[in-house]
Amino acid sequence: MSSNNPPSEEGRRAGASTAAAPATNGNGNASQAKGGLVPTNNVTTKDGLTVRTRIDPTLTVEDVIRQLCISLKLKEPPAVYALRDETDELITNDNLRKKIKGKVNLKLVNAPAIEAAEIVERLVTRDSKMGLALTSLRRYIREEQFATEFLQRDGLHELIQIIETSHGNILAYALTAMQNLMELDHGWESLDDAFILKVVQILSSEQSRINVCRPATAILKKLVEADPTSVPGPQVGSSRQPPTLSPGSVYRYGFEVVYEQMRKEERLLETVVGRLGSADTTMAMYSMMLINSLMAHASDARWDEFIEEIERLNVCKAVTRLMSSHTIEDLTSCILDFQANLIRVTYRKKITLVEPDVEPTQEVALNFIWACSKLKEDTDDNMITRKWRKLGFDTEDMTQEFREVGSLGLDCLKYFVARDPEYWAKVVQEQISRPEERRCPIAKASNEIVDLLSEHWAIYAPGYSTSTTFQPFFLNFQRVHTLATLFFLRMWNESGAARDDFPRMAALTRSQVKVALRRENIRPWHEVEQDFLECEYRAVRDRQMQELEMEDDIMSKVPIRALRAKMYKESFEFVRQQRIHCLLEGAWFMNAIPLATNASRDTMRRPTRPWRFLRLDNGLKYLHYIDSAVKFPVRKGLEDLPERIDISLINEIATGACTPFPNLCLPRDTLDIPTSPVMASPLSFSLLTASGASLADQIAPDQSRWADWTDGLNMLRKAGGHVASKETEVFVQSLTEIGLKIKLLDLSGEKIEIPSGLVAGPPPNNSDFFFSDLIYDTQV
Repeated sequence: MSSNNPPSEEGRRAGASTAAAPATNGNGNASQAKGGLVPTNNVTTKDGLTVRTRIDPTLTVEDVIRQLCISLKLKEPPAVYALRDETDELITNDNLRKKIKGKVNLKLVNAPAIEAAEIVERLVTRDSKMGLALTSLRRYIREEQFATEFLQRDGLHELIQIIETSHGNILAYALTAMQNLMELDHGWESLDDAFILKVVQILSSEQSRINVCRPATAILKKLVEADPTSVPGPQVGSSRQPPTLSPGSVYRYGFEVVYEQMRKEERLLETVVGRLGSADTTMAMYSMMLINSLMAHASDARWDEFIEEIERLNVCKAVTRLMSSHTIEDLTSCILDFQANLIRVTYRKKITLVEPDVEPTQEVALNFIWACSKLKEDTDDNMITRKWRKLGFDTEDMTQEFREVGSLGLDCLKYFVARDPEYWAKVVQEQISRPEERRCPIAKASNEIVDLLSEHWAIYAPGYSTSTTFQPFFLNFQRVHTLATLFFLRMWNESGAARDDFPRMAALTRSQVKVALRRENIRPWHEVEQDFLECEYRAVRDRQMQELEMEDDIMSKVPIRALRAKMYKESFEFVRQQRIHCLLEGAWFMNAIPLATNASRDTMRRPTRPWRFLRLDNGLKYLHYIDSAVKFPVRKGLEDLPERIDISLINEIATGACTPFPNLCLPRDTLDIPTSPVMASPLSFSLLTASGASLADQIAPDQSRWADWTDGLNMLRKAGGHVASKETEVFVQSLTEIGLKIKLLDLSGEKIEIPSGLVAGPPPNNSDFFFSDLIYDTQV
């Protein structure tokens, strides 16, 4: 590389540009880039001088800087210089070729080592320029070269000191710099409990400004997610074992470490939940993301305590308000993540056994239910105590009675009783006054309705949610359970049902649940109440009979419902593997830019070419890509894809928020979607970091590709869980139904009678037995 003769002194003062000479390859010979002449780039020096220079893209950055210093007769050694583009992105060997071919304007600036030394010096002296130093630090700290130099000069210690002693804008700048540093997977492993407590105290203060709370929230979230199980790498289902941490790994924190400090500030969670209603939508989004991370990473030891706190603060109510008031697409993704996390919480409750002899809180709940009934226990002629059977259970064994619905069923029954204890006592005593065969088994009905609602909302496994829309009624599970239980009692009374009619009344309730909870994302709550509380028995029965004419009654039996749950898990895992396989294959996308409403995003890399090919590596750690002016056949492997995006940095997949570049002139038939520069493409998606910076903004060529990639990327995210496309939701449901029908063909073909329930036999006489996987797999 070379330039023409150095400019005159007059030219230097005027910042005049020089004519470019042919680039040389280091041996003094003329050099050409592949496909033609070496591109010409403008390079601006620190003195404001701009020269036009031809740079050989086969050279390293060090060679380019050295030859620039020689050509411009600079006195300083090349080591003190670096190259940046107009957006201040550092030029490295990885992106030099792309910048040269794109004829990007470059700047000859201080090397990262010089910048780091100057910034650390200003942080140490705490002078009047510290604010400017922190502003630069926020921008440069994401860069590996700068971060390395900054950390080697003990800059992290100085940054922590500023966070612990500052306030106002200086504190906001320092926290943002720390947040950006934590986007790297190294360098911040020395953060201790004192620092975490300080961030907790900053966040829990009502006086903290929004520009302080945003980065503080993001820092806590990152610490929660930095546990050993989150180390980037291949994941095989949910059975991945925590890896052995290497020295200096930042994945040594996690929920336990952060929550221990959170407990020292009792109002922290309350303050975070309160900020969900903030007028600043970005602040609400950050708070939502922290809550999601805490829910997704809660440890077994603290799970009950944390979830109890979440329920006490009524987070579901706050999120329900967000569903109707949010204004940006990013918040939609956070709400769907919360729904997925809440399904995991609900499922865990459902499989948690009720053991009052072991769990004091469960014993307290059962005693409360019994005390509110205002009944007295007695014994029958066989000296068997009659207590819980008076409430509608079949036995006195609470563990057995709640086996199918677990602590979820107990919580729902307690909520039903606590809502109106006088009504509960009245209903129970009214049933006791009836002949035994005419009594409504209230407690048993409550558990049945928990099971029906779990089926309706597909609470089959602690996996991902397939819902692509808001589910405000699910977030009010216990209230819906109360309405459905009241409906069951009313139908029982109006129909004059007897004990043998319990399955029929359960089926009637299932039919009404489907009707009352239809179009959940747009129906108002008062219509749900009206459907449960004001409908007439005959109208419900007539509708159910019409449904039964179109649906086989066999599908409502308990063993079939259990089989459906098993098929759902298998179908979801199959779709998950298929989506990830699509990412491994790779695909072409159109590059895009965020809408004006999202213009505040700090776009890390703004591509200059219209097309991008993306492919996930086999280790599931990086998205490799290349930008191109035209599509071309990409070989297998990663040789053709020189740049990459770290999957662990992807914190959010925002959809439908990007538009094509307005200056791109593409044929109308290149995409199956509208490409208006003023409207968001429905097939667009952005990969966002915790700070809101965009790693990539793409537009898929068709709906199928969009579904594959948005859902595949969500399924790779540790704290994610929801799917974005209707295609994936329908795909999982269709596979479930097909698999279920195939299984049923094996039984119906042999004319095997399917029971309405499964009754456990007597226990074995000894322990000389084992469970056969073969028998389990073939059982209905």
